Amino acid sequence: MNTDTFEHYIGIDVGTGSVRACLVTSNGTIKASNAQDTHTWRDPQDHRIFEQSTTDIWTKICAAVKNVLEDSRIDPAAVKGIGFDATCSLAVTDFLGNPIVVTKGNDTGKVGDRNIILWADHRAEEEADLINSSGSIVLDYVGGTMSLEMEVPKILWLKKCMSPELFSRCQFFDLPDYFTYKCTDNNTRSFCSTTCKCSFMPDGGWQEDFFTSIGLAELIDGGEWRQIGAAKGRVQAAGTPVGRGLTKRAAHELGLQEGTAVGSGLIDAYAGWMGTVGARYMQNGQLSVFPSLDESRHRLAAVAGTSTCHLVQSKEGIFVKGVWGPYKDAAFQGWWMNEGGQSSTGQLIDFIITTHAAYPELEERAKQENKNIHQVLLDVLKRLCADNGVESFTELLKDVHFYPDFHGNRSPIADPRMRGAIVGLELDASINDLARKYYLTLESISLQTRHIISTLNDAGHDVTSLYLSGGQVKNTVMMQLFADTCGVPLVLPTNGGEAVVLGAAMLGRVASKGVTVAEDMWRIMVEMTPPATLITPAAPAKVKEILNAKYKIFLEMIDIQKRWRKEMEEATR
Repeated sequence: MNTDTFEHYIGIDVGTGSVRACLVTSNGTIKASNAQDTHTWRDPQDHRIFEQSTTDIWTKICAAVKNVLEDSRIDPAAVKGIGFDATCSLAVTDFLGNPIVVTKGNDTGKVGDRNIILWADHRAEEEADLINSSGSIVLDYVGGTMSLEMEVPKILWLKKCMSPELFSRCQFFDLPDYFTYKCTDNNTRSFCSTTCKCSFMPDGGWQEDFFTSIGLAELIDGGEWRQIGAAKGRVQAAGTPVGRGLTKRAAHELGLQEGTAVGSGLIDAYAGWMGTVGARYMQNGQLSVFPSLDESRHRLAAVAGTSTCHLVQSKEGIFVKGVWGPYKDAAFQGWWMNEGGQSSTGQLIDFIITTHAAYPELEERAKQENKNIHQVLLDVLKRLCADNGVESFTELLKDVHFYPDFHGNRSPIADPRMRGAIVGLELDASINDLARKYYLTLESISLQTRHIISTLNDAGHDVTSLYLSGGQVKNTVMMQLFADTCGVPLVLPTNGGEAVVLGAAMLGRVASKGVTVAEDMWRIMVEMTPPATLITPAAPAKVKEILNAKYKIFLEMIDIQKRWRKEMEEATR
């Protein structure tokens, strides 16, 4: 197919450790892609701290965009729109756009590069506790508990670390909105960022009594709310054209044309939802029918990377305890979104593997056998199954139980104090033990996904399928385990690893066409999403019974941890 006849759009994904730009045609073909690593600062004395720099990220964005233009040999005039997604991190600038330091110390609030508190940063635990004790209606729209990963606790933490004079000159952005501002000099914000992460209420907008009660009354600014995104009328739906498009300066730095349409952005997980749930799949040799917009409410998107976000849309707002939302207009105008999540999944898998005593041996075997480490671990597991006379990895590990919340629970418990646990340990530090713990990690992540789906459906959703994207989709064993554990089919779009940046490119198309109606956005999504692979539950009866029993134990491990914590608190009063 000659893709030169199609219009072109650029999607830009600002992830946790890198940025990626893709040049995409109107039929969803990715013509060029380029990734650039970004820098994250950690504090060796405080594991909670994760910081980045908008200056660093913007430099990498410009390099990535120029590279895709060069690689594709496309005239910049052929690019009709660009869209951004980014992690839900807090970026801070002054009103001239200069970055403001967020690192605790003497330079906090001054001009300097380290101006992003990353989503994973957990410094604002006390501030989140204060907010959660407020009893505000705002909490109803975040599952009853505001996460310390959201922006308002982080803003409150910064206020405590700055003089009033320095604090008053700060602008606070959820990261996707920062980059549309950087491109257009237009300070409007997106419904996705403000509603999902900044306590913007459906229909009511910013709540003055809430911000006053938690000690952030100065943000009200006489009803202008300039520090966190201006008044209600300046918050836009996803893909809405921002300002007049690229400024002359931004266009020059990106290598694009001045005035190129810039779509109002999305948080990265929401872009992943946009780039997956419209997928059609092959069934009986034919592509499944063009889905209706109503079908979107049955499709749960799981965007699986360092962490995992779970997103499902509904026509009416559904309140789910321990799950964020319902968020109105977060993706489609007139529709609501709920967001579940696991704070550490890909990160947890890497941690379990790389901290094990047998990791050097694993690396060496992978090198000698010319395989990736995951394949070597699966080979070890297959041999262990044969040696023990069992047919499945699940049966091999039926007496060992793993709880995965090493970095706290985002949902459906919404408790950052939850921690990981393994029951059934042996005196074994061999590669056999590493392989077992690797599979247990995959199993525990799938059990927690089942917990999230069950909680959503118990509250009124009707999730019947799971659409996965992100780096974890390459792990075929894990994907089948998801289907078997959750009891629902999985849909894996082609180029699932590019789903997030594809969703960002869709925003560029929406902006260039001036689309505002949900049905038209859905049509663009279906048209631009590549065909997918369908994975159905296939566990034998014995494995299914073991997984059901393990799920019951998984829930018991939650209750036991909570009870033990309470007993220790009572003992140390």
